[in-house]
Amino acid sequence: MSESSQARTAAVTGEDEVVDLCRDLIRIDTSNYGDHSGPGERAAAEYVAEKLAEVGLEPRIIESHKGRASTVARIAGEDPSRPALLIHGHTDVVPANAEDWTHHPFSGEIADGCVWGRGAVDMKDMDAMTLAVVRDRLRSGRKPPRDVVLAFLADEEAGGTYGARYLVDKHPDLFEGVSEAIGEVGGFSFTVNENLRLYLVETAQKGMHWMRLTVDGTAGHGSMTNHDNAITELCEAVGRLGRHTWPVKVTKTVRSFLDELSDALGTPLDPDDMDATLAKLGGIAKMIGATLRNSAAPTMLGAGYKVNVIPGQATAHVDGRFLPGHEEEFLADLDSILGPRVRREDVHADKALETTFDGDLVDAMQSALRAEDPIARAVPYMLSGGTDAKSFDDLGIRCFGFAPLKLPPELDFAGMFHGVDERVPVDGLKFGVRVLDRFLDAS
Repeated sequence: MSESSQARTAAVTGEDEVVDLCRDLIRIDTSNYGDHSGPGERAAAEYVAEKLAEVGLEPRIIESHKGRASTVARIAGEDPSRPALLIHGHTDVVPANAEDWTHHPFSGEIADGCVWGRGAVDMKDMDAMTLAVVRDRLRSGRKPPRDVVLAFLADEEAGGTYGARYLVDKHPDLFEGVSEAIGEVGGFSFTVNENLRLYLVETAQKGMHWMRLTVDGTAGHGSMTNHDNAITELCEAVGRLGRHTWPVKVTKTVRSFLDELSDALGTPLDPDDMDATLAKLGGIAKMIGATLRNSAAPTMLGAGYKVNVIPGQATAHVDGRFLPGHEEEFLADLDSILGPRVRREDVHADKALETTFDGDLVDAMQSALRAEDPIARAVPYMLSGGTDAKSFDDLGIRCFGFAPLKLPPELDFAGMFHGVDERVPVDGLKFGVRVLDRFLDAS
């Protein structure tokens, strides 16, 4: 490499390359259909490993199933006696139908100040920000204060069985000494007014019961009267479940968020009138509203093979989510709603998580945010979905959602997740790089 080329390479910063890193990752189709029928994450794992190796790390690519690969690396910190920090992100994405999108979901196109594509916010943006920060620090010889473990994971969108769960069960040594972690769906902004911007840090998440419902009935000819029709029985049960209004349960984390929001708005918020509260939240109302109740959403139906044959069995799939501390109550309510004829079995189940909003790591988040946005205030919130944090919690790692993004108030951020026209602001990516860099120094 010539001297001028070396100078140009050395001059590249994390902010300079984060957009291209994000676009590159989006262009790697890692659609996860939940059954190994997708392309897998191997190409993304190799891309990440190459980018880490370029700056002197020795990443490991670990494949749990053909094509289902994760990349892990460790950065030595200034003080190896301190507990390590984990930064984790997943490289798989949910599928996307290109015909529905303004810009092709795997193009990584830049338009209207945003990078467009599947994974732009869930979560190749954070993957790119992490790579950008790490590459910048290692190029310039800036070690983090403590060891940092990087994990770019497969299969999060289908529960993490072939990604985080596999690594935790089969390779726990990779996370030796890790005490805390940051990952997805936290650190994004909600603009209250010109003097205050809240940044929601995930400190809790609902548990999950993805389940299959089955009803057995009497098979027969479609022209005959049949009072034991499995489809009828199942549809009535699914209808009851889909229309059920679950009671509001204000958990510790949600209460903390509402207290912070009440202070920010200068107005008391009544937990008994959540409709009025949610009306004040704009684009994040969907995310917060889903953390107020247990939920069970019917998502798939299956029965029959011919129009004139009444089948002997009908099935449905349901995405069930429960609040921390309310799993037994959720399952009891579920069985009561479904009735005795419906047999349910878990397809995938995992626990709820909740931690407190305090400590040095939280202080580091707050200081990093304020340094880049003087009107920032970090607040705790609960995620209605789940992340790979559930697996890492089994290793005793305290997990937060912190993937910092400063967002324009008009952007429907919640609607970006698994939605059409997913996109992330270019300025948001660069902001995230700056915040993460400061965060590492302070953590």
